[in-house]
Amino acid sequence: MRYLPHTQDDIAQMLAKTGHESLDDLFETIPDELKTKDGLNIPEALSEWDLNSHMEQMASANIACKNYTCFIGAGSYDHYIPSIVPYLISRQEFMTAYTPYQPEVSQGTLQGIYEFQTMVTELLGMDIATASHYDCGTALAECTLIALRKNRKADKIAVSSLVHPSHREIINTYIVPAGYEMVEIPGDANGLTDVAAFEAMEGVAGVAVQSPNFLGNIEDLSAFKAAADAKKVLFITSFTEAMAYGLLKNPGSFGADLVAGEGQSLGIAKTFGGPGLGLLAGTKKMMRELPGRLIGKTKDSNGDDGYVLTLATREQHIRREKASSNICSNNGLNAMTASVFLATIGKIGIREIAQQNHDKAVYLKTALVNAGFESVFDGPFFNEFVLKAPKGFAAKRAELIKEKCMFAGVDLESWYPEMKDHYLFCATETVSKADIDQLAKEVQ
Repeated sequence: MRYLPHTQDDIAQMLAKTGHESLDDLFETIPDELKTKDGLNIPEALSEWDLNSHMEQMASANIACKNYTCFIGAGSYDHYIPSIVPYLISRQEFMTAYTPYQPEVSQGTLQGIYEFQTMVTELLGMDIATASHYDCGTALAECTLIALRKNRKADKIAVSSLVHPSHREIINTYIVPAGYEMVEIPGDANGLTDVAAFEAMEGVAGVAVQSPNFLGNIEDLSAFKAAADAKKVLFITSFTEAMAYGLLKNPGSFGADLVAGEGQSLGIAKTFGGPGLGLLAGTKKMMRELPGRLIGKTKDSNGDDGYVLTLATREQHIRREKASSNICSNNGLNAMTASVFLATIGKIGIREIAQQNHDKAVYLKTALVNAGFESVFDGPFFNEFVLKAPKGFAAKRAELIKEKCMFAGVDLESWYPEMKDHYLFCATETVSKADIDQLAKEVQ
């Protein structure tokens, strides 16, 4: 049934008001050569069954990760998701992406966010955490804006060149229109951010370092904390693989002022549909600088526990010019998913999963080196690492995708031109020893 909101009389009155004789006249400013002459080439409508068949045929042209063995990470990771997670999160009381605008009415939603914030602070070793953001890139960009607001004498932010390339692009998108500049700290021969290069920089408001970095290597965060303190600027850390903190010391133990991270690994499938889960946490001193929402716990008039929207520094709640950010909607459903996932696996579970990730990555690296790849960095890494491929690997990699349903690493040259023939490999608990042995055999 067609929906026609305006009658012919309504349209006639509006045209009279605008001074046009017909609807076509509204588009008279568009050059004739840009207008379609024969109409749109849209096929005839299909029946429901024919449409379903057509969509299935189109979808079959896509590659589904579950049918492929994936040795690619680079910011998005395959992990097993306990069946209880999608079951619980699909309940109608959870299946929403937004915090209600009369939040205290929805105590269940507020409690869920409160539990999420609590678990994030425990995971990252920080004092407070927000109700979540779009993804790591936007959360990290918000951190850089905080640093620039806190240090008004500086107009630059120092960011490691080994921060995820997409996240560095997002930072530029955020800060350049506001008149700020991002200066990149180069990497060194060990695949780590050059702390001496940062120490030589002047006029920066803060420093942002990712660990494990984009190449999988674990940064010396204590050195950057000391350098940031010496300059009296904010120390910001980021990460793309939350599972790493099942084994590694958390950012809070290194004295980070702000932490931004990607929570996709916490129960959210890579095929969820696009959005990730931006984690953002800070020290108590950063409380009123953080964008988004903070949920608190209190007592009601009967003495029972209650949850409230404690702080909301966004333009929908306060004056636009006072808002810390105007685009910081929380991914409520993803945050709830992460909460259910973390509550399900617990502290012991995340440690065991992290250990499997590390051990399988070490086994994969050893197998590939024995198969003819060249080890590039010798320092500690988590579940991904860089290898220089032997001659002819690019063609072999394409063949593996087509013939063996196997993704063998990702080419780094497009992000780092100096790393020609270098590939970033990843292994999580979802790849078996047999999968690794098969890859090593195929590339020999």
